Amino acid sequence: MASTIGISLLGAGNIGGAVVAAIQHAGERYAARVGAPLEIRRVLVRDTSKKRPGIDPSQITDSIDDVLADEGTSIVVEFMGGEEPARAYIEAALRSGRHVVTANKEVMAKHGASLLQLAYDNGVRLLYEASVGGGIPVIAPLSRDLLANEVTAVTAIINGTTNYMLTAMTQQGATYEDILAEAQRLGYAEPDPSADVEGIDAAFKIAVLCGLAFNVDVAPNEVDRRGISTITSRDIAYAAQLGYVVKLLARARIVGGEIEATVRPTLVGAMEPLAKVDGVLNAVQFEGDLVGRVMFEGPGAGQGPTASSILADVLDVGQDVARDRKPLAFIPRRKLRVRPPEEHTSRAYLRIGVKDQPGVLAAIATALGDEGVSISSVLQYDPEFTGGDPGTAELVLTTHSAPGRAFNAALDVIRELDAALEIGNVLPMEG
Repeated sequence: MASTIGISLLGAGNIGGAVVAAIQHAGERYAARVGAPLEIRRVLVRDTSKKRPGIDPSQITDSIDDVLADEGTSIVVEFMGGEEPARAYIEAALRSGRHVVTANKEVMAKHGASLLQLAYDNGVRLLYEASVGGGIPVIAPLSRDLLANEVTAVTAIINGTTNYMLTAMTQQGATYEDILAEAQRLGYAEPDPSADVEGIDAAFKIAVLCGLAFNVDVAPNEVDRRGISTITSRDIAYAAQLGYVVKLLARARIVGGEIEATVRPTLVGAMEPLAKVDGVLNAVQFEGDLVGRVMFEGPGAGQGPTASSILADVLDVGQDVARDRKPLAFIPRRKLRVRPPEEHTSRAYLRIGVKDQPGVLAAIATALGDEGVSISSVLQYDPEFTGGDPGTAELVLTTHSAPGRAFNAALDVIRELDAALEIGNVLPMEG
């Protein structure tokens, strides 16, 4: 058994600092659980002159070569974020025979399969629990507790910023712009919020979950992605009147031996469990052939929750180091066809601005019906409610299930109608 387990960090920001502090504070407890003490060896940073609480200056370096040359390092923990140089450093650490723990969703979404294979080829492990749900345990349950199940669908709220914003819009009746400014003041949203509000972060995470849940390799650019920047307070209010709430859902499912992967603002039935996941909380729901539906909920980001997941991986692989256990075989990923959006089938919510004149609804219904899209319900709102010009109205339609290509063809016809002023949001519906 190892006398100590050496850990080197790539990055020492807020989360890295929290990991160091936890190891120092709970060192004896961790040693008892692992079977050997944890020891911080080297810490890679950009600015070596900056003082970092709890880290000995002699441990700090700005060269990956210093980390790889340290014979006492058994585990490398990556906190850098972004694709490069993080990917290259993870690869180098694996090739050197070091286990790696990472929270890097972008690297795992784009390169996870090849890096996992590389880890196995070098007799080490690559763990990445914190890359998907922050403090929510997702990977470990899939790897053990749900292992007997054939998982057929994953539906998740996996971006805390957008969930906070949509919750606030629902509860306060405020506009997207006002809530975004509030989220930025509170530190939930970055000065450039694009990665969150345009669904990029969630697309990385659902791509990672596809590999875990289905053993299928899905690239982030194969995910049908739409963000929340077009959602209005009227959409929120209309959804409530229909018995729904709007959530940014990341969803993946196996359909006919092919995969659908989406990140879309979605109307979720108000009584569904995911509809009740509010604020900065995240949730991941799996559907398995034996267990049915099971959902994991908790804080999806932040210093403490992310450090918790990272340390869980460190302790897990630390037990392997202490006992000289070898990793299990890596099963190569399947490459199933990813269905394009026009082949996705769902119910839909449509918001359409029109001239308030006879025959408009009939023309819209005909355009939809000609493409096989059946209307489920219709609501009409006048300018006093919408804030629109006199002589206009806003139609809110819900439909029965139809393929995306049918909606697209019908909307092309509706756009050409003289009475159609604006095609607002077209959102899928769940529950």
